[in-house]
Amino acid sequence: MKQARFLAAARLEHLAEVAYYSEIEPGLGLRFTDAVAEATARALAFPLAGSPFGSGTRRVLLKDFPFSLVYRPEPNGILVLAVAPQAKRPGYWRSRVRTR
Repeated sequence: MKQARFLAAARLEHLAEVAYYSEIEPGLGLRFTDAVAEATARALAFPLAGSPFGSGTRRVLLKDFPFSLVYRPEPNGILVLAVAPQAKRPGYWRSRVRTR
């Protein structure tokens, strides 16, 4: 069975955004988590369908949130490198590709 693995940094990004959105509006953090889960499921089901994003990575956009799930296809699934905001610090996550 194929699996999605999150780098620790990507997991921390996800959790930080959940906390942020939860403070803005009750239930919004849960909606963000659902959007990440849905994007992860799409990338896992169709790993080559995500847009090429450089350095051997691909990305899928989160529904209803200005974020991308940046991942690299692997033989046993996908490796999630970042839950990246679309308008902030483009490419900040690229150093994570070199270390894996």
